[in-house]
Amino acid sequence: MCDTKSVVYIEKLVFEINKLKKDKITETVKKRILEFENIGKDKDKIFEELCFCLLTANFRADKSIFIQNILRDKFHVESEKRIAEKLRELGHRFPEARAKYIVEARTKKNLIYSIIRNSTDEKEKRERLVKEIKGLGYKEASHFLRNIGYKNLAIIDFHILNLLEKFKVIKKPKTLTKKRYLEIENILKKIADKTNNTLAELDLYLWYLETGEVLK
Repeated sequence: MCDTKSVVYIEKLVFEINKLKKDKITETVKKRILEFENIGKDKDKIFEELCFCLLTANFRADKSIFIQNILRDKFHVESEKRIAEKLRELGHRFPEARAKYIVEARTKKNLIYSIIRNSTDEKEKRERLVKEIKGLGYKEASHFLRNIGYKNLAIIDFHILNLLEKFKVIKKPKTLTKKRYLEIENILKKIADKTNNTLAELDLYLWYLETGEVLK
């Protein structure tokens, strides 16, 4: 819930986002959203994006992108042992655990595609993915769905939490429970509405505000 002070601070953040929307960064955001939509049309790329999101848990997004670009074909065919070896060589913090998650997810490709295709509500898709795919929490599942073209879920990582705390919109939680995740997602939805963005677009603007980059 937002108290009166939080509403004032939200307006300050809205002001900063609207300033960004007048800058050239808007074209980068639009381009990135189109890239996500195109990924969602290709089954192989969908699975590769899932693997990317499994890699990002407690690990840097830029390094996960680097690893994904090298290993994307191998995600489909290599053994767990070999993927773990490659992840270790490429500097991932958790090579064995992430290799295990990737190979387990590979056995559920048809289920993943079914969830994406048949669940009509984005939050329902997220719930099912979190339940069925080991290694996906709310943040990772939201990230995956955004990166294959869905637009109405918030990706609440430490960058977003830091930014919201910096603007005094929230006090950063010590533990991000499901309840608190959904509460913060509702706050972000209000900000998205005020800035005439989807949550997918808003995440890219917020990331840029916090990091000076538009990644994925």
